[in-house]
Amino acid sequence: MFAGRVACKMTFSMCRPFYKFTLRKRLFQHKWMTFATNTNISKILGIETSCDDTGCGIVSTDGKLLGEGLFSQQKYHTEFGGIIPPIAKSLHKEHIDNVVNDALKSSSLDISQIDGVAVTVKPGLQLSLAVGVEYAKKLCSQYKKPLIPIHHMEAHALTIRMLEKVDFPFLVLLISGGHSLIAVVKSVDSFLLLGKSYDDAPGEALDKIARRLKVFNLEGMEGLSGGKAIEMLAEQGNYNAFLLGEPLLHQKDCDFSFAGVKNSARQFIIEQEETFSIEGDQVLPTVNDLCASTQFVIAKHLCRRIQRAIAFCQLNQLIPNDKQSLVVSGGVAANKAIKAALWKVCQAYGYSLHVPPPQLCTDNGVMIAWNGAERWIANKGIVSHEQLASVDFQGKAELGEDIRAEVAKASIKCKWIPLNDIFENKSSSGLIQGSV
Repeated sequence: MFAGRVACKMTFSMCRPFYKFTLRKRLFQHKWMTFATNTNISKILGIETSCDDTGCGIVSTDGKLLGEGLFSQQKYHTEFGGIIPPIAKSLHKEHIDNVVNDALKSSSLDISQIDGVAVTVKPGLQLSLAVGVEYAKKLCSQYKKPLIPIHHMEAHALTIRMLEKVDFPFLVLLISGGHSLIAVVKSVDSFLLLGKSYDDAPGEALDKIARRLKVFNLEGMEGLSGGKAIEMLAEQGNYNAFLLGEPLLHQKDCDFSFAGVKNSARQFIIEQEETFSIEGDQVLPTVNDLCASTQFVIAKHLCRRIQRAIAFCQLNQLIPNDKQSLVVSGGVAANKAIKAALWKVCQAYGYSLHVPPPQLCTDNGVMIAWNGAERWIANKGIVSHEQLASVDFQGKAELGEDIRAEVAKASIKCKWIPLNDIFENKSSSGLIQGSV
């Protein structure tokens, strides 16, 4: 059925190491998992360098987090208004050895005790991917370890299974600065793609709107991502103050578009700047309202696409009634208001909502290690140290089997779940905190 280049005057000696290292004392273990096919517990090291964070995680196949290291480049790229690939590559190369060593040290393990090395090979910035793949290959070659190539988005989708009981198949929404998609996860290596973005990802749109609003000139906003800054400012704003147009209202599918949201917000910002005679680094007095209105329209767009995806899955019996779960991951999944809105949709359809903690929603080595562990258990996609030359990286890669045409053909109409109460200033806090 389902058939620019940017000039940069920053010298790398100016980049003081900024390590974000955590070892969670609470170790996660799946008592519900029954891996009868392999009674031995194996240890997998994962390396993530798909974009601007250098991450390493070590997990066991019984669901325990053993160690982790992370170097964040966020504060460097924030200064330039976006990620600069050559800078990202240089910082990855400078810090990857320390990050891996930190993860090993925190786990009290030696590399000889690691059973396999997982590494992100697609999709991502090619210059960044190359650093991680090359490093992982060297480890595997030197210590005679098997390599497990990982699809970055598959790793995001499966991270929750390290923490909670979420059985296949389930619905997943991946929303970040680089991706936006909905898929059915049938197994470790089988996905059905129901929808994806035509243009910008939601995190990208939020970042660009935040920069245009000059929110980083406000006290307390320094060093934050654009999405986090908008979320914080939106708490004091009126979501109905500016009626940003919702994209793709007449398309009965599950695809996304966030470029229109970005352009609509930009037009309101220009009008407001003229109204208040804003100059230079001045910030609009209506910045909170603009942030709230932006967050609201993005949440609405995500929720309506999810509604249709749930309806499509019901129509085609893709997810059994006893396994109706929605997993939401990626950096934007950390947004409390968006989580609360998605929770309300799930509640209306009888779905359970599962969201990893914020530190596992953003790019990290733990999710790569866990995806490697899942593949190790299933014996899927493991490459011996003698066949490392066959592994390469890809800047662009689709997720699973694309059945978006089937979704559009179904032309499903939905009665939209109202979300206004989630975003009301006085009631949103309690709803958001109590929903997931």
